[in-house]
Amino acid sequence: MNKDLIILGIESSCDDTSAAILRGSKVLSNVIANQSIHEKYGGVVPELASRAHQQNIIPVVDTAIKKSEIDLIAYTKGPGLLGSLLVGSSFAKSLSLGLNIPLVAVNHMKAHILAHFIDQENHTKPTFPFLCLTVSGGHTQIVIVKDHIDMKVIGTTIDDAAGEAFDKSAKVLGLKYPGGPLIDKYAKNGNINAFTFGKPKIKDLNFSFSGLKTSILNQVNSSVMKNPNFINENLNDLCASIQHSIITILLEKVTKAISQTNIKNIAIAGGVSANSYLRNELIKLSKKDNLNIYIPKFEFCTDNAAMIAIAGKFKYVNDKTADYSESANARLSF
Repeated sequence: MNKDLIILGIESSCDDTSAAILRGSKVLSNVIANQSIHEKYGGVVPELASRAHQQNIIPVVDTAIKKSEIDLIAYTKGPGLLGSLLVGSSFAKSLSLGLNIPLVAVNHMKAHILAHFIDQENHTKPTFPFLCLTVSGGHTQIVIVKDHIDMKVIGTTIDDAAGEAFDKSAKVLGLKYPGGPLIDKYAKNGNINAFTFGKPKIKDLNFSFSGLKTSILNQVNSSVMKNPNFINENLNDLCASIQHSIITILLEKVTKAISQTNIKNIAIAGGVSANSYLRNELIKLSKKDNLNIYIPKFEFCTDNAAMIAIAGKFKYVNDKTADYSESANARLSF
């Protein structure tokens, strides 16, 4: 019976308003409204994001639902931007009360991981236990995933996230926001060894990207002072070298986690998991070390409501429904 549940997922943690309908683990619709207004500011402006969510949420949900009879509503409780989270959570609670159907509050980062369990063509679902490298604009984590509910963070960033390192580096190079995909694009024609940047020395499985960002900024600014055309003349090589530096840091920690846990099943999740260099290097690592690799489809890498719906399903079948008194939490822990 549970596999046939029709679930409405609502995601509003940052600057994308998304709604999805799942029947069991199969996506019937997955609608996303992007917010282009942030491009001219070079990053997400929280107040503008929450206002745009208010404008988008009703038409997005209406488009996703169509004529579906909903059994369950799942929404993002956190982490994320508080104003954005409040729009989604308030709407979800109101709709749940109005339709008199159950409500589930979902952790956004866990949902990224559970996106792997959405039914996808030519995609093998991970075998438990597995390690998941979860990388986005706001988070960088290595997680041991024992089952759909039992997860433990064994490594996390102590300052900036990998996605932020991509976007801030892109801004230094004069690229538009979001800059991560543009760095990936230009890097394809560049030399990964053209430039060398400062590498953080962080113990255990934790990450740090603030020092790398500073190293990139200082080296670029210093070179531009000597040659005003430095960035244009070296854009591809700069992007390739920056991308190589970030991905190398990520994969060195993954390799260390594999050694410590002896877990050979490795997944990636989050917005940065769409990066082509990360995907290719992970595949190379899997062949070298005989690993089982799980890479999500591009549509489930960035923020989307389908992942919220599937996470809600697993919480619901484990008798974990939400209390209407639960509040959106910008710093919701794992």
